[in-house]
Amino acid sequence: MMMIPRRKDDFDLFEDLFSDPFFERRENKIMKTDIKEKDGNYVIDIDLPGYNKENIQISIENGYLTISANMDKKVEHEKDGKFIHQERYVGQCSRSFYVGDDLKEADIKATFKNGTLQLTLPKPSTQKAEKERKYIPIDEN
Repeated sequence: MMMIPRRKDDFDLFEDLFSDPFFERRENKIMKTDIKEKDGNYVIDIDLPGYNKENIQISIENGYLTISANMDKKVEHEKDGKFIHQERYVGQCSRSFYVGDDLKEADIKATFKNGTLQLTLPKPSTQKAEKERKYIPIDEN
């Protein structure tokens, strides 16, 4: 007769299954973003499922457009049960994009619908960019 050792006293099949390295998530799936060009503007779509509009903040400083979102859910294990596996994000996340020093907050339009934040900002004029182009000299050694 062959005896199989017991793995641990509080054996839980699902806990053991989901602790396997196969289920580890290494990539950041928060704030997935699409950027497209439309009608002389850039349109940025950012997925923020489960967030409320009140928990999203958009700022512009030193040429960087920053989007921050906060998901503040307190987990009550006794009341709601014990998590066996959790993938939904809880906490704060942010993304920043360099948009240039000429862009002002009044130039940006933002909407939030069905878990997607959409930002519309004007595309810089190519003529203006060419006029302001600065070259860096290369020294000879």
